[in-house]
Amino acid sequence: EIIERKLYLCLRNKTCIESQNGLGWKGPQSPPCKDRIKEMEEIFVDPTNESRKRDLGGKDPSPPELQKKIEQLEVELVQKEEKLLETDIIYEHVAQLTDKIRATAENGKQGTLLLATKINELQKKIKDRTQKMMALVAELSMKQALAIKLQQEMRDREEFLMIVSSRIDQGLPPPKETEIEWLKVLRNEKMHKEAAESTDLPGHVLTTAEPRPTAYVPDDAYSLPVPRPYGALAPFKPSEPGSNMRHFRKPIIKPIEI
Repeated sequence: EIIERKLYLCLRNKTCIESQNGLGWKGPQSPPCKDRIKEMEEIFVDPTNESRKRDLGGKDPSPPELQKKIEQLEVELVQKEEKLLETDIIYEHVAQLTDKIRATAENGKQGTLLLATKINELQKKIKDRTQKMMALVAELSMKQALAIKLQQEMRDREEFLMIVSSRIDQGLPPPKETEIEWLKVLRNEKMHKEAAESTDLPGHVLTTAEPRPTAYVPDDAYSLPVPRPYGALAPFKPSEPGSNMRHFRKPIIKPIEI
């Protein structure tokens, strides 16, 4: 043991390097250390030296003890195998349950998708119906307002008719407003009649625009003084200048000097 300790302390301070010639030793020790190593190797190689070995303590078990130990290990092995089998069974059961849950979840996803699609369609229909109802309510409100207005107008006309009837029964002339309204009616009838008579002429169009010339009389010596249509190159009337023309000045024409 002392020799092994010395050998360990001697080898701990060495550094093993690989050179071209093989394995060598390099370190702070000098060649005497190599001699010491060689001496220790000779001690370990000598079979007659009793101090080169060290017996281990303890005792070997007897065959019955070994048999008992083997049986105990076999029992423990059987128990471990049973536990492993139980674990495998539990794993298979859990795997089956997981597969069922996964299948249920997949079916639920499909059902959820169909339900969501149906809900979206119903919401869209509800929105359309709501918009139509709001439009109908607005139209109904307008009709009600118009009906109220017409009822009020009818009551006013009935009241006015009663006043006129009472004045006629009393031998009095109708009110001034009635005479003005009657004159307006006569004037409108006259205007419509004149417009209807004027539209009976061929090529005449009823309009309030200023008439524009569509033909011209040639003034050259080789043409007859007969109106000639302009065709596609008819003159146009320029529009009146706008208010922004006040920002522009008329150009001053300079005389040309020759």
